[in-house]
Amino acid sequence: MKLNKLVSLLALSIFAISAEAATPEVVAAAVKEGKVVIYSATDQKSASPLIKDFEAAYPGIKVEYHDMNTTELYNRFIAESAAGSSADVTWSSSMDLQVKLANDGYALAYKSSEAASLPSWAVWRDEAYGTTYEPLIFVYNKRLTDAADVPQSHAELTRLLSTKADKYKGKVTTYDPERSGVGFMLLAQDELANSAGYAAMTKAFGAANVRVQASTGTMMERVSSGENLLGYNILGSYALLRAKQDPNIGIVYPKDYVLVLSRVMLIAKKAKNPNAAKLWLDYVLSKRGQEKIANECDLYSLREDVSGETNAAALRKQLGSALKPVPIGPGLLSYLDQAKRLEFLKQWKTAIAP
Repeated sequence: MKLNKLVSLLALSIFAISAEAATPEVVAAAVKEGKVVIYSATDQKSASPLIKDFEAAYPGIKVEYHDMNTTELYNRFIAESAAGSSADVTWSSSMDLQVKLANDGYALAYKSSEAASLPSWAVWRDEAYGTTYEPLIFVYNKRLTDAADVPQSHAELTRLLSTKADKYKGKVTTYDPERSGVGFMLLAQDELANSAGYAAMTKAFGAANVRVQASTGTMMERVSSGENLLGYNILGSYALLRAKQDPNIGIVYPKDYVLVLSRVMLIAKKAKNPNAAKLWLDYVLSKRGQEKIANECDLYSLREDVSGETNAAALRKQLGSALKPVPIGPGLLSYLDQAKRLEFLKQWKTAIAP
């Protein structure tokens, strides 16, 4: 297919995706690049509908997708960037590490045509973009946990673990903040959101000899099997999908507050394929891409104009003011100060010590 004809077809695809089509120059350059390289902490299975639809919309532009955990993603990208270049796009649930990349000069400033359709807290300096709206919830083993014990709030969780520590000793799991970037961020956000109850909650985790893990998948497996009975700060996107397939899994949206995480995407300043990266970012933020996220990717979409069960509008209707989205911005950097991070982890380890 000749380049001019391919560019024309791509321009039509872009117009179908976005009300503001990318310029012909960006399209032509993206076609010449031929691919976009993505480092992501989103499971490839979840991202697959996006990848397939993007490649169908933009024939000739392939997605090279590398799935890894949040800490590995950050460290690999930094190391490779120092050596020359790395991925074109990073996409991670570790919001603070993504903002740090942008703050440290690793992100390309790009004003997406889709930015106007996003909440203001989800865009920072036209460099870091939120893409999802994912609640952090409790999960429990429906077969082995007494219905009366299932906590409906953070305060109830603290009370349960404080008064029934022997029953739940070794039976509660959450992220390991030392091994999981997103786990550290969520714990820090808990301290901000639950300033009056955070210390008592972490002390209760210690009384119950909390088990920490590096991934959501491991926690879900252990709750399902009964090795653990309760899971704390579990990504709602993964938990909801598992609960639909696994009769052992129950989920709770805490009534006092529900932290909301957004997977942050940025384009690398040294991207080898910057134009293809711009098209990918615009696609994921577009109504078409967000519809895929809500209905096929088992994630929660961010835009208000998207239909489906797992989207921001449906969650707000269900939970209202209890939802506490984590803003993308410099506030996420405070706990990444090395001295403050070490002190925070020291306090955590002291609180949970048996």
